[in-house]
Amino acid sequence: MLPTMNGAYFLRRIGALSLAKMSAALYALLGLIIGAFVSLFALVGSALSSSSSSSPFSSFGVLFGAGAVILLPILYGIIGFIVGLISGWLYNLVAKIAGGIEIELKAKG
Repeated sequence: MLPTMNGAYFLRRIGALSLAKMSAALYALLGLIIGAFVSLFALVGSALSSSSSSSPFSSFGVLFGAGAVILLPILYGIIGFIVGLISGWLYNLVAKIAGGIEIELKAKG
């Protein structure tokens, strides 16, 4: 691929599976961060509710909080993979018509 007059290149195709894997990893990391906050809030809420009443659902917050750290990264990762795969496929489809995204690259150093 040769650069244009101003040193720019066009991104004409994206590996949809590669994008899907990267999206899955990024979304799983995001799910882990969100799951940690959900877990923290659930544990604090459970501690506050158990000190004020003896409800049979007081331990639900602890289970919900622990489950959020495990379940949310998995769910976010699956959603990220699917969204990345569809996005890559759609980009390739549209890039055939529109020509792609113009990018300018500079050599390191």
